Amino acid sequence: MAAIILRNACRRTLLQSYSPAAPLLAARTIVLRSVQPENRQGESHDDRNARLKRPQSPHLTIYAPQLTSMLSITHRMTGMTLAGYATLLGLGALVLPHDANHYLTMLEGLNGPTLFALKFTLAYPFAFHATNGVRHLFWDIGKFLSIKEVYNTGYVMLLVSGAIATGLTFL
Repeated sequence: MAAIILRNACRRTLLQSYSPAAPLLAARTIVLRSVQPENRQGESHDDRNARLKRPQSPHLTIYAPQLTSMLSITHRMTGMTLAGYATLLGLGALVLPHDANHYLTMLEGLNGPTLFALKFTLAYPFAFHATNGVRHLFWDIGKFLSIKEVYNTGYVMLLVSGAIATGLTFL
């Protein structure tokens, strides 16, 4: 009952404040015109902006790299690298004429520094991606989220991933 009384009171207030002449006094004329973009044949986006004297956005040239952004970019790159390794190994198993033992024997014939560099190149993306993934899991449970802790865990993760990659290289 109270809701009906309140609703009717609101209607009366709105109707009393409404004047039939009010829309005519406040009316504005709006003219809609279609605007055709001036597009010259063969003009590129950059050429058009130069002709119109628009400044070019500096984008990445003014961005100061931070540890957090670089680790994020590297995490994505190592993930793509690992996917590429898996794809190449799978396709290689299908296409190459010999089995894996033949190619491993060929790799063992490489000299020390070359073999070390090759093994480290294969091991580091795995070590980095795995340790940074553990770091992200800690973030997911709400740990190490202050700026100081984020940077400290970033440096620790870099050291640990380097150590794991080196250890895998010596296997």
